[in-house]
Amino acid sequence: MAKGADAQLSSSHNSSVTGSCNIDESYKYIFLPICYSFTFVFSITLNVVVLYRSFRRTRHWNASLIYMVNLATTDFMYGLSLPFLVASYVMRDDWVFGDFMCRLVRFLFYFNLYCSIFFLTCISVHRYLGICHPMKTITLETKRAVKGTCVLVWIAVFALTCPIFRFAQTQYLPRDGKGSREEVFNNCWDDAIDREFHDYIPYGVTLHFLGFFVPFTIIAWCYSQVVLTIFRTVAGIGGEGMSIILGAHSPYVNRRRKSIKTIITITLLFALCFFPFHVTRTIFLLLKVTSRVQCHTMRMVSICYKITRPLDSFNAWLNALLYFLTKEKNVPCCQKPEHKMLIISTYTSESFIHLTYLQ
Repeated sequence: MAKGADAQLSSSHNSSVTGSCNIDESYKYIFLPICYSFTFVFSITLNVVVLYRSFRRTRHWNASLIYMVNLATTDFMYGLSLPFLVASYVMRDDWVFGDFMCRLVRFLFYFNLYCSIFFLTCISVHRYLGICHPMKTITLETKRAVKGTCVLVWIAVFALTCPIFRFAQTQYLPRDGKGSREEVFNNCWDDAIDREFHDYIPYGVTLHFLGFFVPFTIIAWCYSQVVLTIFRTVAGIGGEGMSIILGAHSPYVNRRRKSIKTIITITLLFALCFFPFHVTRTIFLLLKVTSRVQCHTMRMVSICYKITRPLDSFNAWLNALLYFLTKEKNVPCCQKPEHKMLIISTYTSESFIHLTYLQ
């Protein structure tokens, strides 16, 4: 990921750094292949398990499981592209798979990344509605509505990331600044070649803003409301004047427990994978077009950027944790469901709703 950025940083064409700024990046040829190989094994294995177990019970799919299947699908697609990156790093940035595969692999990375973020946002909004507005969720939780939302996510992310096919490409570069034919290697640019880099910056910053910072704001707001509602419910106040009389194994209590697990998991995903990468990459792109940047500053940003790149790819298998942490427990087929009663009294300043649930 972003090998072109590495080459660009050490290239003599880089006008962002005053003077000569030679940065030793030999460590990436060991560090990145190990990280991507690890991600490949776990992303393929875990997402195959998620998809296999999900498609065995298609009749029992709910909204959360539909989102998880879409999430696992895009993570599996990304996992298939990782061997190409591993091979390229082992060969010290020499791309031997052709220009089309270069564009495809780069596209799959960003497509998977923002599909993951968007589907995690959908799951977060779903949890928010289920906890804070349970009455509205009944009409918004239908399979048709959820499937339509997933289709819109695929279309929106494709439209957001398809310019990657335009900018990502291969280019022959001299290795270590030497011009002899024997030292030339075919580099696969992650962002854009030198002469198009200034055109790429507005798109790259917009991609980060729409693909990460906007969903991150939505998720942060949803979870702040969910946590507030849960604490109010435990205290006996209830969100929007809700008082609930229910057993320890009632649907609402189970939903609340799953929501807490979801909050913790997605928060860790963003803290570990998405947030560090987008912050360091945004700073890196802006510094690349900023004049008079000190060499030690670029060196520090470059190191941070390279460390967060493989961490970002970890979402391809860490997303599977959501499935195993929030999946419904299996109920024996011959066991009769216990009779439960759920009494929900919801009142606002304008209306009063009383719902009795019997099973």
